[in-house]
Parts: sequence; structure tokens; C-alpha cells
Amino acid sequence: MLVPLKPVLDAARKGGYAQGAFNVNAVCQAKAVIEAHETLRSAAILQGADLANAFMGGRADFANGTVKDKIAGAKNIGDAVKKYGEDSPIPVVLHLDHGRDMESVKAAIAGGYTSVMIDGSSLPFEENIELTREVVKYAHPRGVSVEGELGVLAGVEDHVFAASSTYTNPLSAVDFVRKTKVDALAISYGTMHGPSKGKDVKLRREIPIAVRECLAHEGLDCALVSHGSSTVPRYIVDEINELGGNIQNAYGISLTELKAAIPAGINKINIDTDIRLAVTRNMRELFAKRPELQKSESIGGVYKLLLEHPENPDPRAFLPPVFDTVMYGVVEDDDRAALVAAIEAGVKEAVSTLIVEFGSFGKAPKVEVATLAEMAERYEKAGI
Repeated sequence: MLVPLKPVLDAARKGGYAQGAFNVNAVCQAKAVIEAHETLRSAAILQGADLANAFMGGRADFANGTVKDKIAGAKNIGDAVKKYGEDSPIPVVLHLDHGRDMESVKAAIAGGYTSVMIDGSSLPFEENIELTREVVKYAHPRGVSVEGELGVLAGVEDHVFAASSTYTNPLSAVDFVRKTKVDALAISYGTMHGPSKGKDVKLRREIPIAVRECLAHEGLDCALVSHGSSTVPRYIVDEINELGGNIQNAYGISLTELKAAIPAGINKINIDTDIRLAVTRNMRELFAKRPELQKSESIGGVYKLLLEHPENPDPRAFLPPVFDTVMYGVVEDDDRAALVAAIEAGVKEAVSTLIVEFGSFGKAPKVEVATLAEMAERYEKAGI
């Protein structure tokens, strides 16, 4: 069933585990994420980034996507999640990742998103509060949960870029949550966007611990989120390079560090790069094992782009030749079916591992499910 983010994270906080939140960029990826969570009886959080909505709207140069593109893409991914998640036995959340502005938020909610993140972290503190509060005022009456961000992560992901990080100040976090009334807060404590996070990253667990203690002291109810948290499995990077790729300086956050952040107060862990890598590896492997597909009229264009961009780990660079499959889930022949199967297997490999590692397996029944209408009523009664 489709639910807002808040009930899922409330259960994670009570249960002492974290929910992975997985970015998707195609209908078949959404299907695979939901199926992996169903198998392991975990609630599911699927994420569509602002620019991913532009891509799902048919925009290959998604960095230049228009509001119209994003509206179309949000509906496409919303329809896919509804198709595979509405009658699912587990709670399913569709969450906007790194919403840029109110237009992006409105497009996502209109498309069926049950939760949104507004990223005002690059703005001055008071402007970030003002923007985030406006999003909350729009989303909560519709039952939609809201995530804000305070502190800046270094790195680049979907053109969210910062050259250096600014750690989250716990006292500022209290002020931010009190004034905005967000349901979740993404904090900066040492993670980094993108596939090149540096070797042996050590997370500053004292930051989420301090934020959590300060919020509790003030009686504020807010989950904490870890962005830029992909583990970048070395074995997948090596396999990509053995299959003709050229991915260099790719290092993620170690599972040991991430898992230690959970008891420190982290409730939601965002994962994107791991899925990109596993899907890209699987596509390269498919064309290597079945060379006749390299000249396929249906999917040969994907192979051509893989050859042209060996350094790129992002499947969106290779999938425009099959946009009907990306946007609508169209599988028109056996070749296309083989490609979709490879993509889905890569998604499930990356996602299933982390469901287990983060501890959400078997926890779906622990979520006190609420519909959007029910959440809207709860927000209204609470004055938020």
C-alpha cells in the first residue's frame, strides 16, 4: 500500500533500525525495488530525484529539464509505483529527492509522490527555513511528509554540487525543526554525494547523537536522514572495468561506518550510486555474454552508448534509446525483455543487501500504516 514517509520512519526510530531509501530512474527499477522489499518483508522507500523526474519525462539532457518534463516524469514514476505498490502487502513510500523549488514539489505531489524533500541547504539559514516551511504548509494538508536539509554535503549527484561540506550544527537543527515542522531532516556528518567519496571515510557520529539529544530535550519529533551514503561496492566497480568500463577513484561509505550511525540516530539512509553501478555492470555483462544483442534493432543503441561512455556509471547515459521502456515499462520484444531482466537483477542485488544490513527486513508489519487522508487529519490536529 502507498503511505507517507512519517509512519515508516516512526517505526524505524522505535525499532532501532534504518530504512534504506533507493533512487529509481525507470519503471522496471521501481518494480524491482518493491519486489526486493516484499521478499524481505520490509517497508520500501523509493526515491525520484528532481532531475530524475525530468529524465522520466523523456528528457535525455535531464539537467535542463523543464517543469513540463518534471510533471510528466513524476506522473510516469507515480503511475509505476502505484501499479506495483498500491496492492503490495508492504508499506511503499514514493519520495522526492532533492526537490529544488516549490514547482518541483507541486509536480511531484501531483504525480503521486507521498513524501517530498526540499533542499534549501545552499541558502542562508533563514531563507532555508522560509522555503522549507512553505513546502510543509503545502504538503501537510495533503497528507504528504516533508524532509528538509541543514548542512551541506560535498560531492555531486544529479547536479547537486558542493566543493566542500558544512557540518550540521545541532542547535541550528533544533531551531530549524521547530520553525519548519518537517518530519525528517537530512544532516551533514561526513557523507558525500557521488561515487568518489574518498578512501576510509569516517563519519562524525557525534553530530547525529547531539542532534537527536537536542531534539528530544525540546520535545521535537523528527527523523534524521543520511544523504550521500552509497557503499560503492568494490567488486562491482572492478567488474565494470573488466567489461570495458573505466570507473576510477570510486570509493563509498563503509558498511561498518553506516551501521554504526544507526544507533547514533540515523533513521533513513539514501542510496543511489550502488544501484547505478550494479545496473551498469549488468548491462555491460549482458552485451558481453550475448554479443548478438550488440546489433539488436531494439537495444543496440544502448550498447553503442556504453561503448562511447566507459567512464560513466549512470545508466541514464545509456537508456535514452529505450525511453518507452524507461517511462512506461514497454517491453516489446525478447531483446528488450533481456535488458529489463538485467536491470531488475542489478537493482535487486544492490537493494537486497542493504535491506539486510540496515536491519529493516521483517519489519514491515511494525509500521502503523496511515493513508494520505489520515495523515492530513493528524497534521491538522497537531497544528502542523
